[in-house]
Amino acid sequence: MNATLAHSAESNPNAAQSYSMHDLTMASPDALLSAARELLLEYGRFVAAQPGIASFCFGDLEIEAANLPQSYLDKSGGSIIVIQNNHPIGFIAWRSLPDPELADAWELKRLWLRAEARGSGIGRALIQAVLDRAKANAKSVVLLDTAPEAMVAAHKLYLHMGFVECPPYNGRSSDAIIYMRKTL
Repeated sequence: MNATLAHSAESNPNAAQSYSMHDLTMASPDALLSAARELLLEYGRFVAAQPGIASFCFGDLEIEAANLPQSYLDKSGGSIIVIQNNHPIGFIAWRSLPDPELADAWELKRLWLRAEARGSGIGRALIQAVLDRAKANAKSVVLLDTAPEAMVAAHKLYLHMGFVECPPYNGRSSDAIIYMRKTL
């Protein structure tokens, strides 16, 4: 699904004028995949620089980025990149989890917006795109983990979109990380 969405700067001064969302597939142009890899690695560098997020392994993320989009497609998920004025500005991914008890869930991963896209509504649109795909794929819950002290705006957005805190669902825990869920 490729969609071009327009926003009015009059109603929101931070709103993006127009942008396009592109689902990444194995047939996606190399330039689009390269841009998505770049955004994913930017996200990784940001997370790795945050104090208290010791469980993050940048080496694993480099492998994940190198294998885009297959790294998510292989886990019954996907990824989306946002382009504005021929410039990549946002990324999000999702995947199924291996736990059979979570067969009805997807995990939201790697929401990243470049600074110029923050506050524009694009993050909300990316999350909503994943929620819509989850519903269309008969999922009943979307899970995520986040570092609220490092990702304040994202955490507030998750809360505003109806995500609530939940126990860890992947066996890992860290004082800097919280786990969230949204029932669809």
